[in-house]
Amino acid sequence: MTVHGMHREASIEIQASPEAVYDLVSDLPRMGEWSPENIGGEWQGGGSGKVGDRFTGHNRAGERTWSAPVMVTVAEHGRCFAFVIGPDAGPYVRWTYRLKPSGVGTRVTEVWDVEQLPPTLQSWTQEQLAERVRHTEDMLTTTLAALKKTAEG
Repeated sequence: MTVHGMHREASIEIQASPEAVYDLVSDLPRMGEWSPENIGGEWQGGGSGKVGDRFTGHNRAGERTWSAPVMVTVAEHGRCFAFVIGPDAGPYVRWTYRLKPSGVGTRVTEVWDVEQLPPTLQSWTQEQLAERVRHTEDMLTTTLAALKKTAEG
């Protein structure tokens, strides 16, 4: 269940096949190339993007940096890739990439769902949480535009 008001999604048309776009979004170590917040990370235990594989993502927002455990929850090549942040204690946040063939290639929808507030956000005020939502809306648009540039490059 999503925390009230903490669900956002954005879509973009990319002139590339769903399989080619999937290969990009499921390559989590590369996410730092497109995301304004994620700065990369590494697969754990030989993972590569299959359901159940674990990843440690590294992030930066302003002066704040943090790492977070991630687990892949959906890996349907060319259709959908999803992962959760904090799989053992939460899950806290679910990120999903839905891919649908379109006239120009692929319609990509990136979804951000806060399923429960992570401990680091539990003491935040409503204003701070609202700012996080606004920041994430911008981040979705920025990430998808950068992904498009790479996929069409």
